[in-house]
Amino acid sequence: MKKGVMRPGHIQLRVLDMEEAVAHYRDLLGLIEVDRDDQGRVYLKGWTEVDKFSVVLREADSAGMDFVGYKCVNEGAVEQLRQELIEYGCKVEDIPEGELKGCGRRVRFDSPTGHLFEIFATKEQTGKWEVGNHNPEAWPRNLTGMKATRFDHCLLYGPNIAGTIDLFREVLGFDLAEQVLDGEGTRLAGFLTVSMKAHDVAFIEHPEPGKLHHASFFLETWEDVLRAADLISMTDTSIDIGPTRHGLTHGKTIYFFDPSGNRSEVFAGGDYHYPDHEPVTWDADKLGKAIFYHDRVLNERFLTVLT
Repeated sequence: MKKGVMRPGHIQLRVLDMEEAVAHYRDLLGLIEVDRDDQGRVYLKGWTEVDKFSVVLREADSAGMDFVGYKCVNEGAVEQLRQELIEYGCKVEDIPEGELKGCGRRVRFDSPTGHLFEIFATKEQTGKWEVGNHNPEAWPRNLTGMKATRFDHCLLYGPNIAGTIDLFREVLGFDLAEQVLDGEGTRLAGFLTVSMKAHDVAFIEHPEPGKLHHASFFLETWEDVLRAADLISMTDTSIDIGPTRHGLTHGKTIYFFDPSGNRSEVFAGGDYHYPDHEPVTWDADKLGKAIFYHDRVLNERFLTVLT
């Protein structure tokens, strides 16, 4: 049952050197820098996103993800979900309006996998970058790099993904779109959606809590993914794997790293999901093909490099 969560809203990433990180996310990925705050954080967005920002960079001593937030339909939904999260047993923290520039109050909560999540309903809307929503042109002319359209999802590693998946399904109203099961039927990975997308967040079982595997950004075509691969080589950016296709979700993808070691993905295409769809299931012994459909084997770096 849908509970009022609409979509991913923002992710805050820790980076080791801010200007190097800005060069990655703004100049290479092609996100638009929209603001900075008195904490030194940098705010960015994809050009199709109507809210002011979707990515926040914070300089720190270690890389990784601070939190990811999901936007709700209104403040009433946030308040209802806040109470349900407390009743479910989550530790809840109220973050005041303005702590993130242009964003209303947020409700932050913990999870069995050790990740911090947020829900919110109010954020300044600046519209699609330069084209707006009144007689819009097809795209802005001054985009750079890979021209990423939006922050799409993140893949998170931690223990007890069953607990976090239950939290997202039972309290936040997400659907399980795709999963990986071992021979005993234990879920090793779950891909969850609160929309028609193949996934809005995904989890993989891992002994260390609170780990980020990647933050993912949407491109429009396979040709855009190939162009992204060219830009990765042109800039001598550290690459993980690709361009290739996933078996899971069937998206066309390439993975690479920011200068702090956080993994980025850009992808195009992918499956869709409706609430009446049964989860797509992959067997663990087919995991190589599930992740990298063409190679059908997993590289060690993809499984072990986390922030």
